[in-house]
Amino acid sequence: MPGGRAARNVSCVATQDTAFRALSDVVLALASEHEVEPVLQRLVHSARELSGARYAALGIPDGEGAFSCFLTSGMSDELIAAMGPLPRTHGMLGAMLESPRPHRTEDISKDPRFRGWWPRAHPKMRSFLGVPIVARGEVIGALYLTEKDGGFSAEDEKLIALLAAHAAIAIENARLHERSRELSIVEERNRLARELHDNVTQRLFGVALAAESASTLLDRDKAAVAAELARVGELAHGAMEELRAVVFELRPASLEAEGLATVLRKHVDVLRRVSGQRIDLCVGELPRLASGPATQVLRIAQEALGNALRHAEAEHIRVALENGSGRLVLSVADDGRGFDPGAVRGRRLGLTSMHERATELGGKLAVDSGAQGTIVRLEVPA
Repeated sequence: MPGGRAARNVSCVATQDTAFRALSDVVLALASEHEVEPVLQRLVHSARELSGARYAALGIPDGEGAFSCFLTSGMSDELIAAMGPLPRTHGMLGAMLESPRPHRTEDISKDPRFRGWWPRAHPKMRSFLGVPIVARGEVIGALYLTEKDGGFSAEDEKLIALLAAHAAIAIENARLHERSRELSIVEERNRLARELHDNVTQRLFGVALAAESASTLLDRDKAAVAAELARVGELAHGAMEELRAVVFELRPASLEAEGLATVLRKHVDVLRRVSGQRIDLCVGELPRLASGPATQVLRIAQEALGNALRHAEAEHIRVALENGSGRLVLSVADDGRGFDPGAVRGRRLGLTSMHERATELGGKLAVDSGAQGTIVRLEVPA
């Protein structure tokens, strides 16, 4: 008998080790996700697999008696479609959102909170384990597990409760990442609005003034009229090129498909045509960079180039994208009139934005400016 107990204990420890290794794999996978829905779907699949349940679901309430999101695992698409619209937050589903405590039962139909009604296509369920997902003291969702042979154990409850704790962190992180991305989009829209106002609007205003001047000279000086009309054409052409540049930024080439170097090269080509400025681009063998960080590097390059073109009055701008001992190095240098970075950083949104992006990347941004020109240098870990 003692030997039998020892064997059972060894078997139990081995099972727990397997479960916690699986949980560790799930947690690591969750940490790599930055969008909310993939995080939730991975959670519900993992909960079903870890607990041995036949069915699993994860619900996020909308605060108005329904679920904003209700994902399942173990059910076919046909079965989900046959069951109809998303459930409401009532009965046992709602009960798991009212308290941070898990609930486990061998027969859900015997619980007084069970409403006793399911859609016709809904599979019959008996054993049940419900575990709330709690973030900062608030229940933000719940995991629902049903139909396990032999019922759910206390060990199942502990394991899923631990998964739910990690789920809360993963969901919060994914939401923060999505909000950060939304703010970046708003910031880019604001920057493009400034570009339109500072460049295109001024050119179009010049077109209007030149046209008015030409009309007043129409009967007096045909040569002057011709000169003004030529100026109208020149300004209109410049405005068109500015608009093309803005459209290029609104619909940039795919960083994932073409890579940072190719997209930056296209951007520099557009700026050369629009500004008539001499801009050299040097690209070396680059370390690999994911599309998210690559986008941030591109935005910093665009901001630095825009500043050089608008403010520096430079004759020559040089852009370099290189491998600096395994780190991606971007530099934008001009030979124009410099400025005091410390004096203007708080007042010029572009410099602030570049520093913030560099910090998010875990990189370093340096701005060196003086009488010989300005150098913006960014180092990013690959």
